Amino acid sequence: MPDKSSHPLLHADPETALAEAMETAPCFSKTTDDVTVTVRTFWLDDQSHPEDHQYAWAYHISIENERKDTFQLLSRSWEIVDGLGRKEHVHGDGVVGEQPVIGPQEQFDYTSGAMLTTPSGFMHGTYHMLEPRSGHRFDVSIPVFSLDSPHDSTLIH
Repeated sequence: MPDKSSHPLLHADPETALAEAMETAPCFSKTTDDVTVTVRTFWLDDQSHPEDHQYAWAYHISIENERKDTFQLLSRSWEIVDGLGRKEHVHGDGVVGEQPVIGPQEQFDYTSGAMLTTPSGFMHGTYHMLEPRSGHRFDVSIPVFSLDSPHDSTLIH
C-alpha cells in the first residue's frame, strides 16, 4: 500500500490534497491589460480510458484583476488542439455556468476539464470582458497550456 504522506491525492482531507497537487501541477500564466490568467493542469487517470482513445484532464484557472475598475467575464472562446493538430473551437457564455464580476485586486477561480482522443494536446483562448461602469469591452488572453498524459512519450511542452 502506498505511503499516504508521499502522494498528495491520498490524503484524507480533500482541501489538503488539492493544495498539494496545485503546488506541483504545471503552471501557465499570462497578463493582458492588468488581468492575469493562471492555468494549472491535472491528468485525470481515473477518467481516462487510453484503450478507447479517451484522455482526460482538469484545469484550474485563476483570473486576477489588477485593474482599477471592476469587470465582468461575459463569455469565452477556446481553441483546443489535439496531438494530431486537429482543432476544435468552443464559444460560450461565462465559465462553469457563471458570469463572474471581479472587483479590483480580487480574483475568481474555477476548475473545468477537457477530453481528447489523443494522449496530448494543448488549449488557449480568450475571455471577453465588460467594465459595467463605463461599458468598455475588452479581451483577455488565456495562455497556451499543454495537456500531457503519461501515455505519450513526446510531450508538447
